[in-house]
Amino acid sequence: MKTSGLILILCVLCLACSVKPEPLQYGVDACHTCKMTLVDRKFGAEIVTKKGKVFKFDDMNCMVNFLNSGEVQDRDVAYRLVVDFATPEKLIPAGDAFYVKSNEIRSPMASGIAAFESEGAMKEQLRAWKGIYLTWGELVTQFK
Repeated sequence: MKTSGLILILCVLCLACSVKPEPLQYGVDACHTCKMTLVDRKFGAEIVTKKGKVFKFDDMNCMVNFLNSGEVQDRDVAYRLVVDFATPEKLIPAGDAFYVKSNEIRSPMASGIAAFESEGAMKEQLRAWKGIYLTWGELVTQFK
């Protein structure tokens, strides 16, 4: 009986400490880098560490500058998420996203970058904005 009680307590503790992303709360959350309140639902990003600490950002340049700052080591990051421009507020894995950079994109901190979950949606906006396609690796080097 004591063993089953201990196992139950350990399971509850593990669930309480699970590492997972949080929804961005527009109009409430502030960007970790620039301290501006998140307001545009088509933009945003989030870093979650393996210890469960969540960092929220209003624009791609704020997130990438944070990653490049060394405040959190790459090995300590559990999630790198960005908002899908085509589905406002939806967080998607940053490494799997398709990115467009264009002067016509009015992002919160003027990065001029929008992320997309689908290649089709990205290509449609790429033509409309006369932008350039970027991979995650190329995007990260844009702000070094």
